[in-house]
Amino acid sequence: MTTMRILFADDHPLFREGVKPLLLKLAPDVEIIEAKDYPAAFEAARSHGDIDLALLDLCMPGMSGIDGVARFRISFPQLPVAVLSATDERDSIQQLLGKGVLGYICKSSPSDVILGALRLMLAGGVYIPPSLLDDPQANGHKFAAPESGRQESLTRRQVEVLRELAKGLNNKQIAHNLNVTEGTVKIHLATIFRVLNVNSRTEALLLAQKMGLGNAG
Repeated sequence: MTTMRILFADDHPLFREGVKPLLLKLAPDVEIIEAKDYPAAFEAARSHGDIDLALLDLCMPGMSGIDGVARFRISFPQLPVAVLSATDERDSIQQLLGKGVLGYICKSSPSDVILGALRLMLAGGVYIPPSLLDDPQANGHKFAAPESGRQESLTRRQVEVLRELAKGLNNKQIAHNLNVTEGTVKIHLATIFRVLNVNSRTEALLLAQKMGLGNAG
């Protein structure tokens, strides 16, 4: 069994303890590497070459906010990075997305949203907080506007697949409508099931219809 390794950097021990149970839900075997500031995060990244995701607080001792994340990205360009922060300023979020972070999660988000966002990013997607969904400057990463808290954790393409599924279409029909292969549809559906926490195509279809996707253009 492959171990998933998450670098979790935050200067508040109590917050780290509160989030760790969520991180442990990401895979059957999860190793959490903790850091209390930017210097410790840099050292941990240097010491562990097989980290699956670095989850960084924006404001930690050692460096200043966005500059700290930017320097971390430059130092470890192959390491996927996400930010978990109490700050929800659009300008800061846009700057960080522009510097290549996979997502920006607000600390005030419900636990299921945080978990869904992390799963999305580990699957290679980009997570955008709801506050940025309608911002025209975020179009490079923008998701479709959510009908529920869970839909906001899906990429634009995954929402399109879910919309086609809600119409009752099979994989071949979905692939034809979206001009992709059936294999690609299957990959998207696997991610959708995981993010939405459903176990079957029927459950996903019913949830999509509750979101109102079945009647969407």
